[in-house]
Formats: sequence, C-alpha cells, structure tokens
Amino acid sequence: MRLVDSHSHLFLDEFQSDLPQVMERAQAVGITHIFMPNIDSTTIEPMLRVCSEYKGYCFPMMGLHPTSVDTDYKAELAVVSEHLAMPNDYVAIGEIGMDLYWDKTFLKEQQIVFEQQVQWALQYELPIVIHCREAFEYIYNVLEPYKTSPLTGIFHSFTGTSEEALRMLEFSNFSIGINGVVTFKKSDLPEVLQNIPLERIVLETDSPYLTPVPNRGKRNESANVKDTLLKVAEIYRKSPEEVGCITSENALKVFGLLK
Repeated sequence: MRLVDSHSHLFLDEFQSDLPQVMERAQAVGITHIFMPNIDSTTIEPMLRVCSEYKGYCFPMMGLHPTSVDTDYKAELAVVSEHLAMPNDYVAIGEIGMDLYWDKTFLKEQQIVFEQQVQWALQYELPIVIHCREAFEYIYNVLEPYKTSPLTGIFHSFTGTSEEALRMLEFSNFSIGINGVVTFKKSDLPEVLQNIPLERIVLETDSPYLTPVPNRGKRNESANVKDTLLKVAEIYRKSPEEVGCITSENALKVFGLLK
C-alpha cells in the first residue's frame, strides 16, 4: 500500500508526548510522505523542527492561516515573506485562504492576505494549499483571474456542494483534498465525489482534527488516512491499493516531488 498524507499538523502540542509512535504508525500503514502546512509565526519553529527530525518524510509549507489574520496581519505577512526569501525547503505556500465560519471581523484583511500569498506562490513557483470555510465565493473570486496562470494547488478539506466541486475543477492545475469528513454519516461528500475524477483527488488527515470513522472523536493522526482511503475506494469502486497509488501520485505531482 502506498499512501500520502497531504495535510497534517503533527508539529502541534497534541503530539508532543508520542510523536515517534505517531510516525511509526504512519509508516506501518504505508505512508511515504507527510506534508505540513504552517499556521502562523508561532508554529514555524515547531513545524521546521519536526520536518528536520523526519527529513525526507515530512515536508514543510510556509503561509499564514486565515484564522490567524487580525490587526497584526502585516507583521505576520512580513514573517512569511522573510522565510520565503531565505534558502528553504518549503514545498508549498499554505495553509492560506479564508475562513468566515467563526468571525467576519477581518474579512477584508483575509482577502488582502490571501491575495498577497497567491502572488508569492507565482513568484516562487510554489503550489498553494487553500483553507476555505463559509467563504467559497470570496475564494473563487480571488482565484478566477489566475485560472489560466501557472498557479497550482490543493483545495484542502473540501466539503462543498457538487456545483462548487465542478467550479473548483475549472482550475485545471488544482486537486481537491479529501479527509475524514467523507466517512461521517451525514456527509454529502460520497455523492459529490461521483462528479470528481479520481485523478483530481488527494488524501489528507488534517491531524489532529477531523478524525475519520471508526475513531471519530479521538485525536487524528496520519495513520488514519487509511480509513479515509477505504471509504474513497468504496465510493470509486476501486481497490484501496489502486486508489492509494493514484491519490499519492496526485499529491506528489502537486508538490513537485513526483519521481
């Protein structure tokens, strides 16, 4: 079995006490790469430390998460800019985007921050990893001018409608990230995925969040991507091995690591 976790925050405090065991379990289920999106200036050091300890297995991204955008956003962006300008191992700009689920106070600032990071992605020729929550139209409108540009990336943790999925597929260089939500009883994703070619799907965990069934409610970790894989294989009526291989290649292609 070959698997890639295209989105995992294993550098957070939730994993401080047992990270080696978490990594062993990931390797045991066949995970070959774990991609780690940054959140803000407070998470850079722990993220880089984990990626250094597990070099060649864990790969860092650099970006400012929309829920960390506030009045201090210019200082946070300056940190991102500084890191991107230095010699680095960043494989993407992420996690970036917009989140209006909790709070719309910094809507305008979130747009500014998102657009700036899209510009950097083009400048540094890196893919973007997009967080979108209750903000589909805003995200779409920011990205639309780049539809024919070289911009690539992943629409992380997609939970939208079939119509939104088809609009995302208009961006031919983008993949759609599917995680444990697809296993939830009330999820519409199994129906939505009927319209999405498997060649446009990547698997992720978003650890420590969104744990798939049968472990829902517990801390998520990279090894649990196998439970998402089994559900996705069932939806596409293919073997888990084939789906694991295709989705892994999709992810490695996005991040420029396909051998």
